[in-house]
Amino acid sequence: MEHKNPARLARNQCLSTDNWMSKYDKSEMEVWVEHPPANRGNHEPKIHKIKCKMTIKDVSAATMYDVIHDGQYRKKWDPAMLDSFDIARLSANADVGYYSWLCPKPIKNRDVVTLRSWQVTDDEYIIINFSVKHPKYPPRSDIVRAISILTGYFIKPTGPNSCTFIYLSQADPKGSLPKWVVNKASQVLAPRVMKCVHKAGQNYPEWKQQNSPDQKPWLYPEQNTLAMMDPAELLIQRADSLENVDECSKVDAQDSEDSS
Repeated sequence: MEHKNPARLARNQCLSTDNWMSKYDKSEMEVWVEHPPANRGNHEPKIHKIKCKMTIKDVSAATMYDVIHDGQYRKKWDPAMLDSFDIARLSANADVGYYSWLCPKPIKNRDVVTLRSWQVTDDEYIIINFSVKHPKYPPRSDIVRAISILTGYFIKPTGPNSCTFIYLSQADPKGSLPKWVVNKASQVLAPRVMKCVHKAGQNYPEWKQQNSPDQKPWLYPEQNTLAMMDPAELLIQRADSLENVDECSKVDAQDSEDSS
C-alpha cells in the first residue's frame, strides 16, 4: 500500500495560503476552505477541504498533542463523536482506527476507518490520517462510509505554555451535500469543535492526573497493548468504490430556509 509522504503533504497544506478562502476570522481562530471550481451550481465539489487555525495562549503544544491522541479523553470532550476505537498497531508510530460522528439532521451520520501516523520533532507535532479498507470493518448499512483523503493536525509551540494549532481536513463525505451543509460546517461547526478542543486542552492535565497519568502509548510505544497488524492487509480506500448517497431531496427546505 503506497501513499506519498502524507506527513509532508499535510504540513505543506497546513502552512500554505494559496487557493484558501477565509470563512471565519475572530477570537484567535481562523477557518478557510479551498476555492471550489466555478459553475458547480448549488452543490459543492465532491472533495471538501477545510483548514482551521487556533492561536492558543494558555496550553502547551505537548498537552494539545496528548489531547488529540488520548482516545479515553476524547469521549469526554468531542461533541460530534458517536463511536471511536483503535483496531490494530502497524508500527511504533502508526495504527488503524474507527471513528463515527453525528451530522446535522437530516443528513445521515458518517464513519471512517483510517490509518493514522504521527511524528514529533524538536519544535513540531504532526498527526495525520487517511482512509483504508480493513477486512473486518466494511461499510455499515446505517452509516455512510466517508473518505479521509488526508486529515492532519499540525501543532507548533510558541512558548512554554502556548502554541499554534492547525487542523486540516481533505475529505469526500460521500453524498451530494447541499451548499448550506458545507457552509454550516465551515462557519459554525468547525469553530465550535475547535473551541471544544481548546477547552479540552485546558482541562486535560487535571483529568489525566486522575486517569492513568503515566499511560501515554503515543509517546511510549512499549505501553501499547494493541495487536500488531501487517500493513499489507490494508488497501487505500478509494472514493469510487463506495456508494454515493443523495441527500439533497431531504434538505431542499433547509437549503431555501438558510438562503433566505
